[in-house]
Amino acid sequence: MEIMRVGSRPSAKGLGDWFTGTVRVDPLFDAPDPARAAAAHVTFEPGARTAWHTHPLGQMLFVTSGLGRVQREGGPVEEIRPGDVVWFPPGEKHWHGAGPTTAMSHIAVQEKLDGSPVTWMEKVSDADYLAQPVT
Repeated sequence: MEIMRVGSRPSAKGLGDWFTGTVRVDPLFDAPDPARAAAAHVTFEPGARTAWHTHPLGQMLFVTSGLGRVQREGGPVEEIRPGDVVWFPPGEKHWHGAGPTTAMSHIAVQEKLDGSPVTWMEKVSDADYLAQPVT
């Protein structure tokens, strides 16, 4: 058994190559081999969002606070709220982040395949981000 005490892993700023706006990533766990699961609590300030990306084994988001947005490639922008759970299947190109005027936090859980949990792509354009969301 291992207890990962709060504060034992430092917060990190979301890297500019992968995020637009101000994002804080608080690691929750990164399970040792042979397990593949990892999770983080991610906080997006208003207007902040990920770049387009995929996960080789999918990703689950648990929205904990605020009002956010998600979009899968070819689909509409959709709003997400506390208590919502979002599943992105393996390989599905998508992005997620805060609303334009409201911060949003979620817990992101994904698994690594061959040591990598994510493939990062291009940034989300302002036009795509600001599209009228489906509620």
